[in-house]
Amino acid sequence: MNADDALPRDREAGTSARAPRLSRSLLIGFGWAALTVTIFSGWFVVTRFSVTRELRIWDITALRFGIGAVLLAPAVLRPGRGLPLAAWGEGLVFMLLWGVPFVLLVALGLRLTTAAQAASITPALMPVFAGVFAWTFLRERQGRARWVGYGAIVAGMAALVAAGAAVHGAPSPAGLGALALAAAMWATYTLLYRRSGLNPIQSAALICVWSAVLFLPAYWLLGLSRFSDASAGEIALQVVYQGVLMSGVAIITFNRSVALLGSSAATAIIALLPAVASLLAVPILGEVPSLPEAAAIAVIVAGVLLAARPTPDRRTSPST
Repeated sequence: MNADDALPRDREAGTSARAPRLSRSLLIGFGWAALTVTIFSGWFVVTRFSVTRELRIWDITALRFGIGAVLLAPAVLRPGRGLPLAAWGEGLVFMLLWGVPFVLLVALGLRLTTAAQAASITPALMPVFAGVFAWTFLRERQGRARWVGYGAIVAGMAALVAAGAAVHGAPSPAGLGALALAAAMWATYTLLYRRSGLNPIQSAALICVWSAVLFLPAYWLLGLSRFSDASAGEIALQVVYQGVLMSGVAIITFNRSVALLGSSAATAIIALLPAVASLLAVPILGEVPSLPEAAAIAVIVAGVLLAARPTPDRRTSPST
C-alpha cells in the first residue's frame, strides 16, 4: 500500500476520533440550553405575577440587576485582573441589548398581554431574527430545514396569539411591539456575544454592573420603589428569581449554549419557551391554554426541532 492509499484512512480515523468529542459538545450545549429554557419560562410567569400585583416594572428591574451586580461584580473588578477598556465597551453594548432596556420592554409586554402571549412572541421571534440577521449581515448559511423551521415558528406564534386573543381578548399593539423589539435586541446580542472575547461570566457581570450603574440612581432619585406595598414573600420570590437565577445563572447558561451550539441552534431552542411557560402558567396564574393554543404550541415545537438542526456547513462565506 502506498502513502496515497493511507491518506483517506488517516482522514477517516481523524474524523471518527473527532465525532465523539463533537457529539459530547452538542449534548452539553443542549443541556445548557434546556436549563436556560426552564429558567426563562419561569421568569415570564414570575414577572407577570408581580407586575400585575404590588411590585412594578421598576422594582423588578432594580432587583434583577442590583443583586446581579453584587454577586457578579468580582468577576470583572478583581484587583490585578481588571478587564481592558474595550471589554467594558462591549459590555455596555451588551447591556443596551440585553440589560435594562430588554427587561423593561418585556415587562411592559407582560403587563399589557398574558404570560402565554408574551412567552410566545419574544422567544419565538428571537431565533427567527437571529437567523435572518446572521444570513443577512454575516453570510451564515441557514439551510432549507432551518428556513422551514423559522416559518413554522412564526406561523405557530401567530396562531398562538390569535387563539389567545379569542379567549382573552385582543392583545395590546403596544405590548406586541415591545415584545417584538425585545426579540430583535436579544437576537443581536447573541450574534455579537459569540464573536466577542468575553466568557459567559464576564458578559453576565458586565451586563449587570452597567445596568446597576445606569439604572439604580434614577430608580432611587425618582422614588419609583413600591417595596413597602409588597409582601415579604413576593419580594423574596423576586430576589431569588430576578437577582440570582436571571441575572446570574440564566445569562451564563445561555452564553454557554451559544458558544457550544452556535447562535442559530441555541436561539432556536429558546423558542420552546411558549410550551414550558404555558404549562407553568396553569398552576401559578390560572391561565389555561385552549385547544387551539395547544395546537399552535405544537407547531412552534416542530419548528424548533427543524431550526435547531445543525447546518451541513456552518462556515461563513469568504467575503465575511
